[in-house]
Amino acid sequence: METGRYNEGCTPAKGGSGMTVIYLDEVLLLNFVVDYLLLLASGRLSGEILRRGRLALGAALGAAYAGAVFLPGLGFLVHPLCKAGAAVLAVLTGYSGSPRLLRVCLVFFAVSAAFGGGIFALQLLGSRSLTLSNGMIASPLDLKLVLLSAAGCYVLITLLFHRAARHSFGRELVPAVVELDGRRVSLTAMVDTGNTLTDPLSGRPVLVAEGARVSGLFPAGAAPGPAELRDPAAAMERLGAAGLRCRLLPYQAVGGECGLLLALRADRVKVGGEDYGPLLVALSPTGLTDGGGYCALIGA
Repeated sequence: METGRYNEGCTPAKGGSGMTVIYLDEVLLLNFVVDYLLLLASGRLSGEILRRGRLALGAALGAAYAGAVFLPGLGFLVHPLCKAGAAVLAVLTGYSGSPRLLRVCLVFFAVSAAFGGGIFALQLLGSRSLTLSNGMIASPLDLKLVLLSAAGCYVLITLLFHRAARHSFGRELVPAVVELDGRRVSLTAMVDTGNTLTDPLSGRPVLVAEGARVSGLFPAGAAPGPAELRDPAAAMERLGAAGLRCRLLPYQAVGGECGLLLALRADRVKVGGEDYGPLLVALSPTGLTDGGGYCALIGA
């Protein structure tokens, strides 16, 4: 979404007609902030991993496009296809490599429409006019007020649509941290509403992680390999002798397959913004996804 601010009441000369003055530096700043918030909201609602540097680069490309529209000889950039192409390029920059890129693009366009409607409503509430210049919406509002309005719209859109997005997609990718005996590993976890694996003793959720990704929780040379994780009883006996708190956890897969997973009780598990404290971490002998971008699972 391209926005700008203009100065009202400027006249080029005595007796001349009024003209609109566009401040290019403010156009670049405003569009960078707005595009960054749009990319951020789209990623959150799509359950994507957020890489702030990529999002900032995508927002910078969007801001550069918005500024280029006002340059001489570049009026063709206001064509709808050019606008759509610029939006897709910003999303590609922010979320390149994502297997759900189409979803992110669709969410980005939906959020942009909602965002534009929110800004328009704020203009009407403030009894301020909107001007269409070179196919872009310009506003006489102070830049600080527009930036505050943009931040407010971002918060409202995220709060209103976050629950609906999680209900529709059924999952969300978030960072996770697991700590055990002073050792720590960082993971990317998927919060999955379809994952119902819990601790049969306490009823609390269980974090399922790829065994190879949590090897840093074990003392040097003590981490079980994939072959050992396929025989969890033998692995538990060896690790128990080494003083590690392990147990066997029964599970049932979607296809009806039943089995046992080796599980250890971590001192602390944080998933997204939630601190679970001590929690069971089940070790999977195989990968949890084929290119899905996560290596751990936990129920919503």
